[in-house]
Amino acid sequence: MEQNYEIFIQLLAALAIGLLIGLERGWSGRQEEEGVRIAGLRTFSLIGLLGGIWAIISIEFGEWVLVAAFLAISILIIVAHVLDARKSGDLGTTTAFSMMLTFSLSAWAAMGYYNYALPASVVAVALLGMKPVLHKWVSNIETEEIYAGIKLLIISVILLPLLPNRGFGPWEAFNPYWIWLMVVLICGISFTGYFAIKHIGNRLGTLVTSITGGLASSTAVTLSLAEFAKKYTAKKLFMGGVMIASSIMFIRVMVEVAVVNPSLLTTLWIPVVIMFAGVLLGGYWLWRGSSDRTSVEPELELDNPFKIGMALKFGFLLAVIMVLAAAMQDIFGDQGIYVLSVISGLMDVDAITLSLARLALGDLSSEVAVMGIVIAASVNTIIKGFIFAFFVGLKESLQLISLLILAVIPGIIVALILI
Repeated sequence: MEQNYEIFIQLLAALAIGLLIGLERGWSGRQEEEGVRIAGLRTFSLIGLLGGIWAIISIEFGEWVLVAAFLAISILIIVAHVLDARKSGDLGTTTAFSMMLTFSLSAWAAMGYYNYALPASVVAVALLGMKPVLHKWVSNIETEEIYAGIKLLIISVILLPLLPNRGFGPWEAFNPYWIWLMVVLICGISFTGYFAIKHIGNRLGTLVTSITGGLASSTAVTLSLAEFAKKYTAKKLFMGGVMIASSIMFIRVMVEVAVVNPSLLTTLWIPVVIMFAGVLLGGYWLWRGSSDRTSVEPELELDNPFKIGMALKFGFLLAVIMVLAAAMQDIFGDQGIYVLSVISGLMDVDAITLSLARLALGDLSSEVAVMGIVIAASVNTIIKGFIFAFFVGLKESLQLISLLILAVIPGIIVALILI
């Protein structure tokens, strides 16, 4: 009885996959006349059920049965596609491959892996349904962005496995493999924000622009918004944007630590979340208090983080910070780490965060690493206010500077208590 119930669930999952993909394919071709489409909701549902049945049969008679069934249905799909292409002139193969995928996922589900097959089918439906969006994104990608990304990928995929994964130099702090791996990580995070700014943020006003831009570079957002603040009277609007972008930096810090040394998050997440919330709420308060928030839409110009020059510069900075961190700890102890955190926070928070998270895997205590990261993030946040003031004026920026300081102080206090 229990076995029959399991077979029923597996077949139901296989049918659900066919229905799900068939619904999307039927909807996308809803304007075509009946009988013209190569496959619709019913066909995909039958393919899903067919894949499930043959998968269950193969359990009894051998895997060759399922392979033969897949080859047979693939031949039918290819023949149908060729005949349809000759008749309509449409050479698109999306539906044909979707049918093969439906059979495969349904068979996978019927073999007991429906916990994986069903989510995979949802992803497939999302990709099929996002055709206009994906095509628009691709059409907006510039040639230099493609080339920059390809160059970085080639260097990463080919060069990374060849780099030695061990320490060199003083204190053996220079690890080529790890440094370049972190360069790829930071470039990937920054490119997410860069892509979002280019295709989403710049069209949706200061709030969304600050959020997406902060993922790429909160310092670049601060510089851009400061330039806009000189031209417009909506100072509060742009100060709010600076704070919102700065709050996203704390998310970057959490992601970086989670990748390098997730055990630090046990203590680190509390002060970081407190500072994130304080800076974000302060920025939202300023943004809400501006009367011009819908009339001004700044457009940010960010450099493509996949450029080799930018990647090499960050890699060099990270290598320097790694060596300095090891030296400061060896010569001056914990106080040396804190001094370096302050200095590094004035320039960049990513390098010191990655360095301390890495060192905490060895001799550096987790408490010192956490405090160093909190200090660097706090300094990097406050310095945004002074950068803004340099362009706009100290008097006009006092509110921003005060709010940034007030937002990070609770996080520093909590970090001191925790360690």
